[in-house]
Amino acid sequence: MNQALMIVDLQRDFCPGGALAAPRGNEVVPVINRLMDRFQWIVASKDWHPAQTAHFDKWPPHCVRGTAGAAFHPDLDEQKISILALKGTGESDDGYSAFEATNMDLIHWLRKNSVDALYITGIATEYCVKATALDALKAGFGVTVITDAVASVDVHTGDHEKALQEMAAAGVKLMASSEL
Repeated sequence: MNQALMIVDLQRDFCPGGALAAPRGNEVVPVINRLMDRFQWIVASKDWHPAQTAHFDKWPPHCVRGTAGAAFHPDLDEQKISILALKGTGESDDGYSAFEATNMDLIHWLRKNSVDALYITGIATEYCVKATALDALKAGFGVTVITDAVASVDVHTGDHEKALQEMAAAGVKLMASSEL
């Protein structure tokens, strides 16, 4: 199988100190950096919101394109990233899934590079990670979520575990990085 590592929204605004932080967001960075050398392809997504968007009716402003909060976490080894998918770029779209990227056709790029399995990491488990994993399944890819390389915002207690259970029930494999 030709596999790719998917890094979902590992941006400053989703890490401690950011506008919409996952409390454990920083903890996934070293795990993801260690995983990168195991994959030929590293695909990353970013929220890339305009300053004014309907998305901010639901959430505090975050990951506004061109701001420090929209940058990757400073410890992420971003030089190894093969392709960047930008999502949530319009004034009315939410852009939870990396497959909603507006700067590229992610399915086409993955198929062109013969990728048939995705190993998903990043933030936030219950929103963008889950949406990306479920869209990848719908597109016919094998999907594994690396459980120690994802972090949740946990708006409600138990959101993280509920999201993992929903993904597993849909057919997503769950595994720790040590199992790779």
